[in-house]
Amino acid sequence: MAMHWNSEMLLECSTLFLLILGVTASCTIQSNRCGGLEGEEIQITWKLNRESMSGSQHKSVEGADVSNLTISHFNQTRAKLWCFVVGNGTPQRIGMVEIHAGYPPSKPENLTCMMNLSESSLTCRWDPGLDGHLPARVALKSSKSRGQCEVSQEAIPDCITEAGQSYCTIPRKFLQLYQKMDLWVSVQNALGTAESEHLCIDPTDVAKLDPPVLKSIQSVPFQTDCVSVAWEVAPTSSHIEQQCELRYRTHEDPGWTLVPSIVSPNLKTHHCGFLFGTAYQCQMRCRRVTAMGYWSEWSPGWNFITHEKAPARKLDVWWKIAPVGSGKTAEVQLLWKALKRNEMNGRILGYWVSLNPRQRNVELAAVCNTTELQCNFSVLAGVRRVYLAAYNSAGESAATEVIFLEKKGQPLARIHTSPCDEHSLWVHWEAPRATATGYVLEWRQTPLPGPGRSSVSWQVERNRSATKALIRENIEPFQLYNISVYPLYADAVGLPLHTAAYSKEKAPSRAPKFRLKSVSKSHAKLSWDPVPIEMQNGFITNYTIFWASTAGDELRAVVNSSFTTFTIRGLLPSTMYKVHIMASTAAGSTNSTTLTLVTLVLDEKEIQYLLPFFGLLCVVLVVLFVCFQKNRRVKNQFWPSVPDPANSSLGKWVPADLQQETLQTASAREPGLVTISDITVLEKGAEKKAPLWGKKDPVPAAAGSFPAFPKSYVHPSSSGLPSGSRAPGEARPGSYINSAGAVQYAKVVAEGYRGQQQHVPSPLYLRSDSTQPLLGESTPSPKPYENLWFHGAPQAELHCQASQKDAAFLEEPLIDFPLLQGLKIDGAEDLHDFQRF
Repeated sequence: MAMHWNSEMLLECSTLFLLILGVTASCTIQSNRCGGLEGEEIQITWKLNRESMSGSQHKSVEGADVSNLTISHFNQTRAKLWCFVVGNGTPQRIGMVEIHAGYPPSKPENLTCMMNLSESSLTCRWDPGLDGHLPARVALKSSKSRGQCEVSQEAIPDCITEAGQSYCTIPRKFLQLYQKMDLWVSVQNALGTAESEHLCIDPTDVAKLDPPVLKSIQSVPFQTDCVSVAWEVAPTSSHIEQQCELRYRTHEDPGWTLVPSIVSPNLKTHHCGFLFGTAYQCQMRCRRVTAMGYWSEWSPGWNFITHEKAPARKLDVWWKIAPVGSGKTAEVQLLWKALKRNEMNGRILGYWVSLNPRQRNVELAAVCNTTELQCNFSVLAGVRRVYLAAYNSAGESAATEVIFLEKKGQPLARIHTSPCDEHSLWVHWEAPRATATGYVLEWRQTPLPGPGRSSVSWQVERNRSATKALIRENIEPFQLYNISVYPLYADAVGLPLHTAAYSKEKAPSRAPKFRLKSVSKSHAKLSWDPVPIEMQNGFITNYTIFWASTAGDELRAVVNSSFTTFTIRGLLPSTMYKVHIMASTAAGSTNSTTLTLVTLVLDEKEIQYLLPFFGLLCVVLVVLFVCFQKNRRVKNQFWPSVPDPANSSLGKWVPADLQQETLQTASAREPGLVTISDITVLEKGAEKKAPLWGKKDPVPAAAGSFPAFPKSYVHPSSSGLPSGSRAPGEARPGSYINSAGAVQYAKVVAEGYRGQQQHVPSPLYLRSDSTQPLLGESTPSPKPYENLWFHGAPQAELHCQASQKDAAFLEEPLIDFPLLQGLKIDGAEDLHDFQRF
C-alpha cells in the first residue's frame, strides 16, 4: 500500500515530512527559534489519531532536535498524524498532517454503449473494478474517426461522471451518426491512471428501438391451430429496417414460447401450433436487421382465445363394483382421469355415462351426467359394460367402452417403492408370468385426509413392458400412503399387491405416551401406546428405553417397533429411577417426557409371607401384654391356688352334742408329708356296684346326679391289704348323694398341713344323725375356699331327687390330693353303712 500526504503544516518552530516509502514522518525542533525553550532539554512525541507513538530522537548538525517515526503496518485509508514537543512537563502540539492511503485505479471493464432514438443520445456503461479508496477523476473519452478507428479526426469533450457512477451520456450534438466513433474510459487518482479498452462503433448500430404495438391476432379459417398476427412499428424507428420476435403463453404456463426472426415488410405473420379453445397472451419486440443493435422493450400483452374442437381422445377409466342385497343389483363406482390440455380442444363442459353407445338420431339414455371425475350408479347384476365420453361446445369425444372384468388374474411377483422428491414416489414392480396389457396404480393417504380431498388416487400405465411408474398426484411429505398395483390382462384384472411408503421422512412429532404398569424391588414393567400414524412422519424403526438412578449411569434398551411393553430388570430395591422412551425413524428421533419411579423394598410374595407372620407376631405381643397386665389372673388359670385345709372353717366346726367325745390325734408332729391312716367313704346303699377302675359306668347316671369327678386318691395304711387291692366282696367307693335320709358322719382328726400349727386344739366330732342334705348349695366348701370336687357342676344338678341313682365315684390315689393330705379320718368302725379300704 502506498501512502500520500494531503497537506504539510509548518508552524513557527517545526517542520513535518511524510515520505512515500511506507509511512515515515520527521519532526524537527529548533529551540533557538522557540521562545521559552532555550537551554532546556526537548522531548518530541507523536500521535496517530488518538494513539500515542514514539519515534527515534537525535540532534542534527545544526543543533536542532529531530524525531523520526516509521509506521511499517498502516491499515487505515485516512488518518491524522500529530507532532508534540514536551517542555516544562507540558506537551504542545506542533504540527499535523492528514494521511490518505489507497490503491492505484483499476482498469475499467465491459464498456458498452446504447443509443436512445427517442432522446437521440448515446449512453455508455462499464464495470469500474476495485475501489482505490482515493479521490479519482473518471471520464468517458471519445473522438470522431474514420474506417475502424485507426485515425482520430476530432476529439469530443470528455463526459465526466459524478462520484460513484459508472455510466455517462453523450448528447446528440456531439454524436457522429452513420460513422465510427472511438470511445474509452479513463480513471486517474493520486497514485496513477488507468484506461479501458477502446470501443469503435457507429451510434446507429447500437440504437435501441421503441417497442412495436400489436394490432390484431386472429385464427386462420379451417386451420384453427394457426393464428395471424399484425403489428405496427414505433414512429421514431419507422425509417429503420427491423426484425422482430413474438412470444406467447397460456395463463397457466410460467414460461413463454418464442417465435424468432420475423421479418415482414407488411408487418404481418402466421404461426401454427396453438391449442384449441385455449386462452393465450402474446407480446412482440424488434431491433435493426443488422443484428448489432439492442432489442426494444416488449410490447404490451395481447390476450386472445383459439377456436374449440371436440375432445381428441378417449378417457382413462378405473372402476369398482360390489353386489348389493340379494345380488340382483350391483353398485358401481366409475372413476376417470381428466384429459390433458392438448387433448381437451377447449373447455370441457361435462361427462356422460350410458349403458349403450350413442346412436345417431337417438336420444342418449345416460345413467350419469356430471362435471366431476367420478360417478356412482346401480346396474343389474348381468351388466358387464358401460360407455363414457367427455364433451365441450364443439362436440364430444369418442366413447370409451368400460368392461367390468373379474379381479381374479395373476398378481405381481413383487413390489417396492423409492422416493423421487417430496411430492412424488417411484413404484417398482416385478412383472407377472402372464402377459399384462397394462397396470393400474392406486394409492391413498393413511389416515384419510379431510372431506375436501379425494380418498383414492390412481393412474394407468399403458406400457405393458413397464416395471416402474412415477406417481405425483396428492403426494405430500411425512404422510403415509398405501399403494396397490393391479395388472391388467385381456380377459381379467389381476389381484392387487400392496405396499406402504413415505415420500420423505423426519423425526416423529411426539414420542409415545408411556406409563408404569407394575413395579417390584428388582424390576419395573412399562407400557406405551404406539405413536398415531399422522404423527409418525415415517416408519418407526425401534423404541429406545432409557433409565438411570440418581447416582448411577444411564442404561438403555432397544426394542422392535412392534413392542408396546418392556420390563426393566436388575433394579435396586428402594431406589428412585428416571425413565424415558425415544421413538426413532430413519430420519430422526423424538424423546418423551421423563417418568420417575421408585422400586419396592419387598416383592409381593415376600409381603404375602410377612403379613401373616407380622399378624401372628402382633397377636403374640398382644397376648403377652395382656398376660403381664393380668398376671395374677393368668397365673391362677395355669397354677391354681390350693387352700390350706388347716385354715378351713370345717376344721373349727363341731356339733354341740359331739363336743364331749374325744378325738385321738397323733402325739408326734413332724414336718413333712402327713400320713392318712384310714379313709371311710360314705355310701347310700351297698346294693349298687361300683364301676371298674378307670372305666365309665355302663349304666347312665340318673337325672339330677352329680357329674363324674376325678378319681379318689386312696392309700389305706391299716387294712392289711396290698396297695391297689381290695377285700373280697368290698364295694368300690360310690358317689356322695344329698338326700333327706339319715347320714352318719365320721370322726375326722386334723394333724396340720405340712408342719403348720394346729389351730383347733379341742377335738372335733363329726358324727351326726341330721336328716338335712349335706350339700344345700352349689359350692359345698365355705368361702373363700373351693371344693374342687364340685367345681364346674351346674346348680341344677345339686338339687336332685332322692330317688335318683347314685353317681359313680372315680377313684384316684388320695395321697396326691393336697386337700386330704392333712386330714385323718377315724371312727369308721362304728358306722355299719361305711366300707373300709
